[in-house]
Amino acid sequence: MELSNGFTTEKVGAVMVVRFVRPEIRNPLSVSVLEGLAEILADVRSDVTAVIFTGSDSVFASGADLREIARVDGSTAREFAERGQRLMGMIAAMNVRTMAAVNGYCYGGALDLALACDSRIASPNAEFCHPGGGLGIMTGWGGTQRLPRLVGEAAALEIFLMGKQVNAENGMSIGLVDTIADDPLTAAIESCP
Repeated sequence: MELSNGFTTEKVGAVMVVRFVRPEIRNPLSVSVLEGLAEILADVRSDVTAVIFTGSDSVFASGADLREIARVDGSTAREFAERGQRLMGMIAAMNVRTMAAVNGYCYGGALDLALACDSRIASPNAEFCHPGGGLGIMTGWGGTQRLPRLVGEAAALEIFLMGKQVNAENGMSIGLVDTIADDPLTAAIESCP
C-alpha cells in the first residue's frame, strides 16, 4: 500500500484502489490530493484493468478544501478550476474502467469525481450533495456538464442550485447510482474482470 498526501493506493489483483484517508476532515480533495491523483493516474500501467476510488470511515470525500477555496481570487480562480477539470477529464478519458465506491458522504468536488467515473456503487448510507450554491460558489470541475446527462436537467438543477441531498436509494432512482451494496468497495472489485 502506497501512502500519498491524503490518499493511499493499493493493487488488488489487476485493480488499483485509491482510498481517501483523512476522514477526520472529511477527505478533502485539496490541491495536493488533486496533483497526487493526476500523477498516479498518469502512471497507470497496462496490467491495471480498473481504478476504483473510495473513502474511509463514513466519508467518500468532501470535495475541494474550503480553506483553499477561501484563498482563491480573480487571479487564481481559473487555475484552481482548470486543475480540477484536468483531473476529472483524465478520469473520464481513462482507457480502463473507473468506478466510485461511495461509502458515505460524497459532497462537492467529490461528486464531480464520482460523475467522471464510468459507474458509481453506493453504500445504503451514502449521501450525495453539491452545496456550493449555498456557499456562493459553483463547481468548475465538470459536474455541471456530467450530472444533467445522468439524471436530467431538473434533478441536476435541484442538486446544484438548491444543494439538495440525495441518498443512495434516491440516487439509484434518478440514475446517479448504478448499484447499492453494503460494502461498495468489495462489490466494485468483484464486478471487475
